[in-house]
Amino acid sequence: MGAVLGVCSLSSWVPCLCSGASCLTCRCCPHSKNSIVTRVIYALVLLLGTVVSCVMLSPGVDQQLRKIPGLCSGGAASAMFVGYKAVYRVCFGMSVSFLAFSLLTVNVKNSRDPRAAIHNGFWFFKIAGMVAVSAGAFYIPEGPFTRVWFVVGTCGAFCFILIQLVLLVDFAHSWNESWVDRMENEDSRTWYAALLSVTVLNYALSLIAAALFYAFYTRPEGCRLNKFFITFNALLCAVASVVSVLPRVQESQAKSGLLQSSIITLYTMFLTWSAMTNEPDRTCNPSLLSIFQQMAVPTAPPLEVENQTAVIIVGTEEPVPTSPYLQWWDAQSIVGLAIFVLCILYSSIRSSNKSQVNKLTLSSNDAAVLEETSVGTLEDVTESGGPRRVEDNERETVQYSYCFFHFMLFLASLYIMMTLTNWYSPDAEYSAMSSKWPAVWVKISSSWVCLSLYVWTLIAPMILTNRDFS
Repeated sequence: MGAVLGVCSLSSWVPCLCSGASCLTCRCCPHSKNSIVTRVIYALVLLLGTVVSCVMLSPGVDQQLRKIPGLCSGGAASAMFVGYKAVYRVCFGMSVSFLAFSLLTVNVKNSRDPRAAIHNGFWFFKIAGMVAVSAGAFYIPEGPFTRVWFVVGTCGAFCFILIQLVLLVDFAHSWNESWVDRMENEDSRTWYAALLSVTVLNYALSLIAAALFYAFYTRPEGCRLNKFFITFNALLCAVASVVSVLPRVQESQAKSGLLQSSIITLYTMFLTWSAMTNEPDRTCNPSLLSIFQQMAVPTAPPLEVENQTAVIIVGTEEPVPTSPYLQWWDAQSIVGLAIFVLCILYSSIRSSNKSQVNKLTLSSNDAAVLEETSVGTLEDVTESGGPRRVEDNERETVQYSYCFFHFMLFLASLYIMMTLTNWYSPDAEYSAMSSKWPAVWVKISSSWVCLSLYVWTLIAPMILTNRDFS
């Protein structure tokens, strides 16, 4: 009898797995909006895929992965990089699935469109299909797959870095606007002190970062490119900060200020650091362990590493001791993943009708309809005499572009792939893993594009006077 009841209970959940997000969250997210719940579920799916990719790099898993035919055909040396190959394939399954969802939801205007069900429902089939594509990717013959996918991943990760900037700017604007409104309405100096403290903290961290970069990533003789990166980006950040407080900019955008500039400056310093950590020359790109050793005991001899394998990084001057599996647990990867998680969660829970990001994903007509339908929906909260757990707030118009949202997740999957593999590129025989200059230039150029986009958001209202930027 217990087994029968268990089967009946399980079968009652099957429709939920095939229906909309409202059913999946009806017990844990009361009075939620369908537009937010759906994005949160997709974000959780992406984060779950990230965890699976991390597991592929953990010790012991490579022993099982080597049993897959064709995945590790280069002997013992190739087995050390099998974790990276597995990450490529897991992220391949996620990215292809999100790209397919993006193409299937092009120009969806409201939840009454039959294709909206693909976005808001059929969760069991979508997740099962994603798992199937990822599993099938493990049996793709090596050939040019990894090298081609490395190029695709590099381009996609570059685009996602720019999207991260847009999300960070939007977050900074929302943060600044919220605190300024409270400061003006409550007439309290507490919010002013908090705003000033966060701004000063961000700039202080940026200055400390720049000083550390000069100390550990440059040499009196050589490392000229690193010196250029640090100096040039610091000057660009200073220019952007000055522009943000110019009187004409303040007149056109009263909410602009140093808080946004401080966040962009800190993010630019991170991109600069991330670029320098991908340089092939170990003289200008010391490991984090060697930096800590130099800070603790500047004259200490190198540590003797026993029972470990020295992996030769192409283009370096010395072997890099690693464990028998390649580690991705370096500082810049951890920081990059943290920023990624925050941006994905913010993009999932942000209020679409109040977000500047919404202007990138909706037409002017859709935005106008959204503004009209974002209020006055209390009559939809109740239906058939009872409260609705999740409100369908997209019957008139979508709160965000389904197509663009899935395309962003497609780029996010590629960014995760490149971050977890340290932007390394396998050589033809998979006997070595090289950190190449293209990854450096992709990251450093993204920092320049990021600063350019931010400055453009400040001066655009003064140049394009016939457009509404309110």
